[in-house]
Amino acid sequence: MILNVENLSFSFDENPLLCDLSLLMDEGEVVCLLGPNGSGKTTLLDCVLGLRRPIEGRITVCGKDVEEYPRSRLAKKVAYVPQQHRPTFPYTVREVVHMGRMAHAGLLGVPGKADDEICAEALRRVGMEEYSERSYTSLSGGELKLVLLARALAQKAPLMILDEPTVSLDFKNEMLFLETLVQLVKQEGIAVLMATHALQHAFFFESKGIQTKAVLLNKGEKAQTGAPKLLLTEKTLAEVYGVRSIIGEVTDESGETMQTVTLFGSLEGKQ
Repeated sequence: MILNVENLSFSFDENPLLCDLSLLMDEGEVVCLLGPNGSGKTTLLDCVLGLRRPIEGRITVCGKDVEEYPRSRLAKKVAYVPQQHRPTFPYTVREVVHMGRMAHAGLLGVPGKADDEICAEALRRVGMEEYSERSYTSLSGGELKLVLLARALAQKAPLMILDEPTVSLDFKNEMLFLETLVQLVKQEGIAVLMATHALQHAFFFESKGIQTKAVLLNKGEKAQTGAPKLLLTEKTLAEVYGVRSIIGEVTDESGETMQTVTLFGSLEGKQ
């Protein structure tokens, strides 16, 4: 078991945010954290990363309590792609990806030939190998996200955490990012825990034949967990978001289902 969240509760001051949440993840799985703003998605990620301590419950990664890991050891188990990253120093793309190898560096922290090969392969996997000597500060938003994904991939960690990774990406770059994740999950067997506002992301991974769970958070209430097609219904979306919606499927010319999508109608109680 890569990730085990047991009966986790968290609150700011005396305001409950996460309530008695449990979650299991194994290799090759994707879990999409969904819910309104302020429902605790990023807070849950912070707890898994060891940045926040829950008031109740326990989190283990690869069988060991998160709080028992030194930061350098946890970085070998968990890779992280942040929601926002503003580059301030003109490192090359290759240098940024090499930062993902720091947890594996030797006594002097000098990367070796094996690290070079891992980073080059990570860039190739995300289609950014031709950008290796480009300045990181010169990249577009979509290119930045792919480099951050390569950096996380270079960590060789079994669990990858992503916080709203497609925010600000255009349609093409969003699809490129998601398709890259699909290939990484299928070929590398990594587990992906992703916070997102896009309900269609959960449907997308499920449609690609990946073991996918949706976790629907609602501030201070017990989370709902299940397969996207079973959990994300018109009824549950109305309860959590207060939105009337229609769930539909998109098919190609042959009639094969390509993706399930959510079509929003109107706010509950309003016409």
